[in-house]
Amino acid sequence: MRDLHDLELLLGSTIPIIAIETHEESRVVELFRRAVVRSPKPFYHWTVTDGLRRLDRGVEPPAALREPTDLLLEIKNAGEPAIYLLSDFHPYLGDPVHVRLLRDIAQQRLLLGHTVVLVSHALDIPPEISRSCARFALSVPDRDQLKSIVLEEARTWSRRNSGRNVRTRKQLLDRLIDNLRGLPEHDAKHLARGAIEDDGAITEEDLPAVMQAKFELLAREGVLSYEYDTARFAEVAGLERLKQWLRLREPIFAGTLSKPGLDIPKGILLLGVQGCGKSLAAKAVAGSWGLPLLRLDFGTLYNKYHGETERNLRKALSQAETMAPCVLWIDEIEKGLGTEGGDSGTSRRVLGSLLTWMAENDARTFLVATANDIESLPAELLRKGRMDEIFFVDLPDAETRRSILEIHMGKRELDAEKVDTQALAAACEGFSGAEIEQAVVSALYSSHASGRPLDTGALLEAMRATRPLSVVMSERVEGLRAWAAERTVAAN
Repeated sequence: MRDLHDLELLLGSTIPIIAIETHEESRVVELFRRAVVRSPKPFYHWTVTDGLRRLDRGVEPPAALREPTDLLLEIKNAGEPAIYLLSDFHPYLGDPVHVRLLRDIAQQRLLLGHTVVLVSHALDIPPEISRSCARFALSVPDRDQLKSIVLEEARTWSRRNSGRNVRTRKQLLDRLIDNLRGLPEHDAKHLARGAIEDDGAITEEDLPAVMQAKFELLAREGVLSYEYDTARFAEVAGLERLKQWLRLREPIFAGTLSKPGLDIPKGILLLGVQGCGKSLAAKAVAGSWGLPLLRLDFGTLYNKYHGETERNLRKALSQAETMAPCVLWIDEIEKGLGTEGGDSGTSRRVLGSLLTWMAENDARTFLVATANDIESLPAELLRKGRMDEIFFVDLPDAETRRSILEIHMGKRELDAEKVDTQALAAACEGFSGAEIEQAVVSALYSSHASGRPLDTGALLEAMRATRPLSVVMSERVEGLRAWAAERTVAAN
């Protein structure tokens, strides 16, 4: 009803052109049919295949008028005020003749009384007519409507399957409804049906598939990527303080616990030595919380045209809000917001857009930013209140190195009990997690070449042949650790 009311107000105004970006063309047509019931104006619909047709009454225009130029000339010269809904007109907005005709129609609005409605999946309104154009967005179902959609799909399945009830738990039903938020009614029905159809149940396994399908519907042309491989914290050695911090906040973020004064967590910054597991930790946040992980790559965000980079960022952040609840991961954030380099202020504008979003965002979008070079990050991002916390991921201690070694041997189906993990952990002091993994890989290749099983000696040899980053770039690593000692929270 809200859409109908808003559209009636818009049609009653003096705005000559209305732009509607949507894939739900049939819903728009039906909405206009209802809106013009009490209007004295005729209602016409145009497509390039069927031409111009009148929908409010059975009176057809004198000619098919399939050509866009003929159509606009007809509208311009029509003496009776009318509403013209033009479907998929976007390819013709690049023609200067069409733009001029639309401008003529708009400028004669008070005289002609016409309203031209442009409907398409994407509309780039020419600047010549932008001041005469208003955008109208269809609303999406709210939570109660989404619940009704899911329950109706469950009833439909039940009728087709001899009255059997769809199996689920209230918590999973609530999560499915949350995951459908932001979708049009048709898409919400389709995904709810897909979750129920195979086994007549809404299970934990259905939810990732729903979110993946939702992302593909919403962000096909965006700069976000959907990370399918999200780890659990069982696969991350160490980082005990970070794990505990996240465990305390998960119920609040998920909405299963509500306590006055406990704000919904917004996000964290993971700073640390390269290869120490920041990216894995970002993935593990999503995996342990059971949320989709969206990755924002600043390399695809930047555009040479003025203003396009900021527009790409706003679009990405809007998509993340629509995907909520989710984790938004910005990897190596300093590369996009760094203060060094001459980019004519683009980085400053991007920073401003990001900070505004962080301050105003009320969707359950948890931001995880990772960085290697703290000195190039702007101070505005680091001040208290922007992020909930800044964690430092340091080089692993002996016990963590031992756990990392066991994890990577287990992934390769190797028995860690057959090697001296304590001696190996001591031998790889100063190694990052990534360097320990590569030592295991190197030892495996050497053992394969020599035809003998992997043993402690082969691993020790591989470790002795490795020059870790903490040695190669010792000054920078020690400088980073010294900076973080007084300014961040240790993740381990």
